[in-house]
Amino acid sequence: MQILPAESLRPYNSLSLEASAAALALVDTDQELSKALDWSRAQGLAVLPLGQGSNVVIVDDLEALVVRQQGTGFKVLGESDHEVSLRVSAGQDWHSLVEKTLGQGLYGLENLALIPGTVGAAPIQNIGAYGVELDRFVRAVQAMDIETGEHLVLTRQECAFGYRDSVFKHELRDKIIITAVDLCLSREPVTAVTYPALQAELDDSGIREPTPRDVYCAVVNVRRRRLPDPAEEPNAGSFFKNPVIEQRQAEALSREFGSMPVFVQQDNRVKVPAAWLIDQIGWKGHRQNGVGVHPGHALVLVNYGGDSGKALLQLAADISASVSERFDINLEIEPRVYGLPQ
Repeated sequence: MQILPAESLRPYNSLSLEASAAALALVDTDQELSKALDWSRAQGLAVLPLGQGSNVVIVDDLEALVVRQQGTGFKVLGESDHEVSLRVSAGQDWHSLVEKTLGQGLYGLENLALIPGTVGAAPIQNIGAYGVELDRFVRAVQAMDIETGEHLVLTRQECAFGYRDSVFKHELRDKIIITAVDLCLSREPVTAVTYPALQAELDDSGIREPTPRDVYCAVVNVRRRRLPDPAEEPNAGSFFKNPVIEQRQAEALSREFGSMPVFVQQDNRVKVPAAWLIDQIGWKGHRQNGVGVHPGHALVLVNYGGDSGKALLQLAADISASVSERFDINLEIEPRVYGLPQ
């Protein structure tokens, strides 16, 4: 275990925002994590877990012990002719997991390919893409209580998954650290290709009966074409959630804006693409105070050298205000924000 004092967090967040932590702990095992938590209590420091920093905005220095778990890999918990249960370490890179499981004939995660971050961070956001969300595969989440060091097991139901949401963003925020995620994957190559952009990519490739490998390749192609590489243009991926509105409001907006895409949900409410809303007002390509909206994707906010989390949040607030004024729809940001005054 390594504990590094006064460590810069710029290399540890995909927006490349400059901030420092009181200390940074690099841990490989649950035993090392337990020791790091003991150290934090002795120092009187709060504890903040950080995966690959691909879904966070750090607006100021953190008077906390930031913990990065580096343990990777997975083990089989059980299997049958139809499915396999895995326990995946929290430090495992998510996209690498998708590649490895697909290569071993374990299916289901193909639509979630190329999502940045670690397995430990995935349940917090209930990551999703192209018509599939993580929660359908989760059987349990293994965690450690920050205050007591107690090992916890949360069932899928206890995780309270929702659209880009979970109990880890609310009641359990900053109270536990996820150490592993138990997933159940299929041995049967069933695919999910209802999402329009994914179906269009497959159609353009002349694929009528896609295999899981075909879906994986299509998702990777679409994401690489649409989303900028954080290594070249620092960003946190999709910055806003797609809002879900009541059907009556959606019908009224559709009459006024005939080109507005709508996606009816199971509860009959309607999901509207946030990117479309933002694009209609002309924010795409806008820059201010060293940050801006990517010219190719209205959902992606980029650090162009401003290095200020506060400037980024101000841009997000300006965008949200204009969307609310034009469409009477409130946007909610996806990343977790750290460093704001309590």
